Amino acid sequence: MLRRFAWGTLVLNLGVILWGAFVRATGSGAGCGSHWPTCNGEVVPRAPSVETMIELTHRLTSGLALIAVLAMTVLAFRGRPKGHPMRPAAVASLVFILLEAAIGAGIVLLEHVADDQSVARVWWMGAHLVNTFLLVGALGLTAWLSPEDARRPKLAGQGAALGVVVAALFAILAVGVTGAVTALGDTLFPSASVSEGIAEDFSATAHFLVRLRIWHPIAAALSGAFVVGAAVWVALRRRSPETKRIALFVVGLFLAQLAGGFLNLALLAPVWMQLVHLLMADLLWLSIVLLGASALASPETPVARVEPALTSA
Repeated sequence: MLRRFAWGTLVLNLGVILWGAFVRATGSGAGCGSHWPTCNGEVVPRAPSVETMIELTHRLTSGLALIAVLAMTVLAFRGRPKGHPMRPAAVASLVFILLEAAIGAGIVLLEHVADDQSVARVWWMGAHLVNTFLLVGALGLTAWLSPEDARRPKLAGQGAALGVVVAALFAILAVGVTGAVTALGDTLFPSASVSEGIAEDFSATAHFLVRLRIWHPIAAALSGAFVVGAAVWVALRRRSPETKRIALFVVGLFLAQLAGGFLNLALLAPVWMQLVHLLMADLLWLSIVLLGASALASPETPVARVEPALTSA
């Protein structure tokens, strides 16, 4: 039951993350004004607008997600013995979801919502994206480590494998940040056609959010090639069938994400496609986290050596 609850908590938080993206994409971030935790100065707003209902729903589901993570942490400490790896992972999840709430509150109180085009909003969105990825990773690790006989990943003695996993995680973080900036630019400065959008990307007079959009596909292509290579390399170095399955999933998900990026561009970034693209990004990040955990908890595949033949004099 604890394992199912942990996975369910992860799914709930993914839903809340997607709804948060829906809030941004529909320009509903100012639906509750610059008030937090109240909505337009009221606990229950009267005659709310559509934007207010969208933003209020996000706040309510975020509160539910926080309660679920808190309950999961308590259950982890009650259901797993001292020293079990699920405990620290659950604590990390709780820390990151509290940071998520604090960052969300800061964005609202500082009015980095709706039509705000400031540089400060870009920094806040970047921080929000990084913390969201860390939250998803911590929740995924908590669920993966929830069995009583869970294997604990080890950092010592891993050699190049640890460095490759860490580099892959940083690569996906970089792509995620550029993707968040691109999504913001698409929301604030929608294009009428693909050709018009590309022309604006290279225009010296365009807003900096528009000119930054070009970096996301470049970062995605370069980082994606590295991540795919890293996943294959790690899978070949470990004996675990689980590690190989996750690596195969990473490769397939990257290809799907690449296709989704082209489709998002061709369709001029409709809201529904932005949500699909974000979900695949979250799942790709989660898959790499679990790939690293599985690989670092699995023994390395021995490399066959050919002994020199002994010849008699």
